[in-house]
Amino acid sequence: MLRRALLRPSALRRLLPPSPSYSPSPLSLAPVRQCSSSSSSHIPHSHSVEQLEDTLPPPPSATISIDRSNLYNPTEHSHEPSADSELVKHLKNVIKFRGGPITVAEYMEEVLTNPKSGYYMNRDVFGKGGDFITSPEVSQMFGEMIGVWAVCLWEQMGQPDRINLVELGPGRGTLMADLLRGASKFKNFTASLALHLVECSPALQKLQYQKLKCTTEETVDGDSGTRHISTLAGNPVSWHAMLEQVPTGLPTIVIAHEFYDALPVHQFQKASRGWCEKMVDVTENSSFRFVLSPQPTPAALYLAQRCKWSRAEEFAKLSQIEVCPKAIDLTQEIANRISVDGGGALMIDYGLNGVIADSLQAIRKHKFVDILDDPGSADLSAYVDFEAIRHSAEEIPNVSVHGPITQSEFLGSLGINFRAEALLQSCNEEQAESLRTGYWRLVGEGEAPFWEGADEQTPIGMGTRYLAMAIVNKKQGVPAPYQE
Repeated sequence: MLRRALLRPSALRRLLPPSPSYSPSPLSLAPVRQCSSSSSSHIPHSHSVEQLEDTLPPPPSATISIDRSNLYNPTEHSHEPSADSELVKHLKNVIKFRGGPITVAEYMEEVLTNPKSGYYMNRDVFGKGGDFITSPEVSQMFGEMIGVWAVCLWEQMGQPDRINLVELGPGRGTLMADLLRGASKFKNFTASLALHLVECSPALQKLQYQKLKCTTEETVDGDSGTRHISTLAGNPVSWHAMLEQVPTGLPTIVIAHEFYDALPVHQFQKASRGWCEKMVDVTENSSFRFVLSPQPTPAALYLAQRCKWSRAEEFAKLSQIEVCPKAIDLTQEIANRISVDGGGALMIDYGLNGVIADSLQAIRKHKFVDILDDPGSADLSAYVDFEAIRHSAEEIPNVSVHGPITQSEFLGSLGINFRAEALLQSCNEEQAESLRTGYWRLVGEGEAPFWEGADEQTPIGMGTRYLAMAIVNKKQGVPAPYQE
């Protein structure tokens, strides 16, 4: 019923490339936020990893110290600007005052979300003018298909009158806007929604406000407050820095598209004395470098947990491992909410259904760069460990986990081919070319065979690189499109 209402089925024109097969394939480089291998970065690390015990200063000798802090000693004045950015200065100060290196996860979190200088905090990083492109920016069809999935789940939930629709890391707000427009024919569904956007960036919050065509009005309950309304479908919109701030007590649908890949990862490297955590330190010439911790670190508990979820022979082959404690904790928070309140969650990201080795990468202006080069000027992301997500969710009662399946299979089963055909019937030539390109990037595999333009602009299919996983309350049955 849903597909007949939203998507007009008919034979695809020759203008539209055929839907590719869903078999996984080796990954290849593309100008989107993804990497070609789970075991290595595109940019070789120019920083060798050193044993930490060789980098610590010698213990102080027993000498008499004199406090000269109150003496007048003016510093030399220089007219040359400092080469370090505010974020670099902050990172070096943290390492200095802590008296030792920080974890890769701490480095990644500061680089991305430092309140003053974090990568995401003060600018629009998406699209051709930014550093990478995400699926919602590729084509409106992506958000529309997520809308189909949400409507299907809402029907399985019994069509409740009120639900929370939560998006984690909404970017520009494009996915949510396309979802609302795509589901606009289902008036009861859209009328039930309270929108909750989990976003810590003030700059991106403003873009989301504009994309959802929000207005602000005073509340009528006398508390002299205000509320935001999206005029796309008349829904209330709230912003939160963390998921735990979203109100509980209502059935909830959570969407996490390219959110997990930005959660900070801890990296471990096998050494003669066992698994050691990789850390970020400052060299004598004031540049960043990787070192290994000489002692066990708190994240080793998550490493041990991850080992329990895998076969021993799988770990024996690896020399490096990534674990993401925040992904584990977030998944269990989502699963707990679904278990108690009902609903479901959809995670779509690039990753593997297994242990991740060394996938952390940096992208600036659609090109891969060194991870430690000019922190804050490039996006940092890592492959998502879908196997760890599944095990994390399965520890919570009353929920079931489905997938992962490829993005190509997910979108194809929801009817993206039919939607593309319907859009083609009202396109001019330029729009049709854009539609073909967007379709291929969402569901294709490798370089587009129909492309006749410049080689450097060849569309690269993301259909098999991205995986889709769903977590739902068991009472609701198996969600679309995992029944097939």
